[in-house]
Amino acid sequence: MPIIEKLVEKARKAGKKIVLPEGQDPRVIVAANKIIDAKMADVTVIGKESEIAALAKENGVNEIKFKIFDHLSSELFAPYAAEYCELRKKKNMTLDQAVAIMKDRVFFGCMMVRKGYVDGMVAGSIASSADLERAAFTVVGTAKGIRTASSCFVMDLKTPAPAGDTTLIYADCGAIPNPDAEQLVDIAIATATTYKSLVGTQPKIAFLAFSTCGSAEHEILEKIIKATAMTKERVAQLGLDIIVDGELQGDAALVPSVAAKKCPSSPLKGAANILIFPDLNAGNIAYKLTERLAGASAYGPILQGLSRPVNDLSRGCSADDIYGVTAITICQGL
Repeated sequence: MPIIEKLVEKARKAGKKIVLPEGQDPRVIVAANKIIDAKMADVTVIGKESEIAALAKENGVNEIKFKIFDHLSSELFAPYAAEYCELRKKKNMTLDQAVAIMKDRVFFGCMMVRKGYVDGMVAGSIASSADLERAAFTVVGTAKGIRTASSCFVMDLKTPAPAGDTTLIYADCGAIPNPDAEQLVDIAIATATTYKSLVGTQPKIAFLAFSTCGSAEHEILEKIIKATAMTKERVAQLGLDIIVDGELQGDAALVPSVAAKKCPSSPLKGAANILIFPDLNAGNIAYKLTERLAGASAYGPILQGLSRPVNDLSRGCSADDIYGVTAITICQGL
């Protein structure tokens, strides 16, 4: 069964509330109805009733099944603007500036998440990734113990990996261009949390490189080796049920027979289910190659390390994509 179908089933049992802020997009309207029909979540769409009714009619949606929320006329608008002003006071934010920012549906949606009005948000069919990430990182903020929010891609494999896994998670593939060792630790821990919430089995993290356990020496390997050691230390300190190893080449991380030859003492034994890339170049290239050459389905970029779930969409997304990312978002919060 595809990972999304499993997550939809899991989400149905959760009884969560989701906001889709981009009610000016007909794809959002179609997706919102689909989410309601699937009994996956209670859905609020931000927009004016007249605007959404017109879009629904134009796109053959005969019934609006979700809640419509006009944020500009809401009683929540003034207190949300005031709280955002307070959040950004160190940046010399004025109330007038905060009011202008709260008019943005994505920022307002993030405030709804922050205040617990909803359990998560999915956006980005209109907003850029940069704008969405800025709203999420500044309004929702990072989870306890995480200083750097990041992103990952959920890779639903067409053919199981050599160790038998059908779902792998790649990180970071969409947010941090050149993470240092400390940021790689945050990425790894956040990705393990994402994996556990979505897949449910033990996270097995491989820090990838062009060498395996010291088979080569170069200064660009230093941060990977350092990040591996620091992650192992944090996992031990927190008592987490996570296996970590690195630095490893891709085949040593994913193929048990290769691991037995290259790194027989590795605790992963060639069965990694989380791949941590040294930089955004490597991560982004790898997920696209896996998607296009191996026929995998790639879901993301999924934001992680946030205190509450908020997720991004491609601006070329379909209503089905919004539906799938909503399932992931709900399960991240469980």
